[in-house]
Amino acid sequence: MAATPDTVHWRGVHHLALVTADMDATVRFWHGVLDARLVTTLATPAFRHYFFEVAPGNTVAFFEYAGQPLESFSKPAGVPYEKASQFDHLSLNLPDEEALLRLRDRLKSHDCEVTDVVDHGFLRSIYFNDNNGIALEASWWTTDPTGRPADYADEAMFSDPDPVPAVLELRRAGTLTHTVGSRLVDEVTKDLYRAGA
Repeated sequence: MAATPDTVHWRGVHHLALVTADMDATVRFWHGVLDARLVTTLATPAFRHYFFEVAPGNTVAFFEYAGQPLESFSKPAGVPYEKASQFDHLSLNLPDEEALLRLRDRLKSHDCEVTDVVDHGFLRSIYFNDNNGIALEASWWTTDPTGRPADYADEAMFSDPDPVPAVLELRRAGTLTHTVGSRLVDEVTKDLYRAGA
């Protein structure tokens, strides 16, 4: 269901852009281990950009920057880390428990560490990292909240006992009283989007 009358017709995640220091290993993990088909690549002298399909129209993409040393780290999902202030983990959607167990077994067969299934109530998940140390989750909805009207008073789906004011607004009126703006980073993007750059 749309959040506002002026509907944006989302069709999933077009791509989530991540960074790798080793594109070859990344292709081997995402395409080979996760069976996320490599569907397109592009490159400039400054970078490679490869896209892996996780559902029709939905991809996870990686940049590999030429000659750019990267400080990498690995972190588990849901655990705060000062170097990862804007990204925690990516969860990929699976259709059911059988698919979740098949992926868990596939990861193990490729010598990848993976958790047992974790039951979160409305979803069930496994957790693992990719070859770059990026925290990944695979999940399926036991109760799918998408594609239907939201009941903000449903404590099974909205279980925060002290929700932020926006959730209280949605619960009371079904709408938000205001939204927030955002800004581009100045110097980094100044020339990036200039025609011919």
